[in-house]
Order: sequence, then C-alpha cells, then structure tokens
Amino acid sequence: MPSPENEQTIQKTSSRFFLGLMSVLGAIFFIVFMGLGIWQVERLQWKLDLIARVDARVHAEPIAAPGPDDWANVNQKDDEYRHVMLTGTYLNDKEVLVHALTERGAGYWVLTPMRSPDGALTFINRGLVPNDKRDPSSRQETQIAGETTVTGLLRMPEPDGFFLRPNDPARNDWNSRDVAAFVQKENLGPVAPYFIDADATASAGALPIGGLTVVKFRNSHLSYAITWFALAAMIAGAAIFLWRHERRSKS
Repeated sequence: MPSPENEQTIQKTSSRFFLGLMSVLGAIFFIVFMGLGIWQVERLQWKLDLIARVDARVHAEPIAAPGPDDWANVNQKDDEYRHVMLTGTYLNDKEVLVHALTERGAGYWVLTPMRSPDGALTFINRGLVPNDKRDPSSRQETQIAGETTVTGLLRMPEPDGFFLRPNDPARNDWNSRDVAAFVQKENLGPVAPYFIDADATASAGALPIGGLTVVKFRNSHLSYAITWFALAAMIAGAAIFLWRHERRSKS
C-alpha cells in the first residue's frame, strides 16, 4: 500500500501533467482563435473594399458595354455591376423567361438578345413581368421593334440553375440566367459572356419592370471576428485562473 508521501508525489505528478497538457492545448487554441479573428478582420476589410468598388460602379455614368474583342477579358472581379450602355435591335422571338421572386412579387425575368450594329449579340434582362403576362401576346407593347439603346448593370451568368431548382431547357423552364444554355436552346451564334440588367424605365408601371437588381453583400465578418477574439480571451482568462489557483495551492 503506497505511503502518504508517495500518494502526494503521484498527485503532484498528475497535477503537473494535467496542467502541462492544458497549457499546451490552451496555447494551441489561443493561437488558432487569434489567427481566425485576424483573418476575419482581413476579410472584413476586403468586403468593405468590394462594397465600395461595386457602389462606385453602380452609380457611375454608363460606359459602352464590352464588345466581342473584349469578351475574353470580362470577369466577375473587375466587371460585374459596371454601369454600361448598349445600342441594338431586340430579337423578340428569341426572348427567354426566367422564374423570378422580387420585392414586386413573383413573375418572370424577360431576357432578350440584342443584336448590335456590328452583329454581336448580348442578352438583356429587360425586367420583370407578372405571371399573367408570361405570354408575349398579352404584352405587345413590350415587343420593341427597331434600334434602341439600353443602360444597365453588367452581370455574370448563373449556370446550371440553383440547388433544388435546376434549369430544364427541354420544357423551357428556367430558374437561373444561364446565358450559355440560352444560346444552345435558341441556336444562337456567339453571344456576350454576360448579360445586362436593364435600368428602370421612365414610364411608371411600364413592362417589363427594370431596375430591380439587388446589390447587397452579406457582411458578417465583424461578428465572426468578435466571436473568435472572445474565444481567445476566454482561453487566456482560463489560463490566468489556473495559474493563480496553482500558485495558491503551492503557498
């Protein structure tokens, strides 16, 4: 049977091992939590810069939309939400209707290819029509003939539909603005690798209803950073508590 002195030695050894293990784990978690907090602060700055850049693009004067010579260079980072302008003729018989749910209610986005004077094709999201205006014959006033000019925001395509809502070209049932799929379905030639969300028209209540682009970015990085730094502070607080408790035990 171990003597009282041996039991105390075993207890002290176990206590030191436990404290040592907790110190190592605490240090690891502290470093990890601090690293995640710093990363979220960096992401916050990135997101704020992105929001500022996009806001400047949206409210800038419209510039000419990228033509065929520039299509290969169009990308989401540098070009999405640019305020652009395009002149051409709508191919009304090739319009595509995409399911939409907006602040104005449910309906369809009307995406119509526009042929520029140089022959280039670009899909224009002309805006929203209600469900009861799906048939073009019920909205003859929307079938604009002849050359026209449109301004709006350059947008990148939304390929393959959405989760649980895939596109079904065979049934002409579209849930996302997938330009490449539109081109294949309508048997069109080379088309711009983007589409344009048309600005609102001057006529109140005119269809389609443009200017409904939602330019909003989820920004939770600050709350995430606070959470990670709070966890790091809790680890530091627990370490201080254990250190003081150990000192009192020795004294």
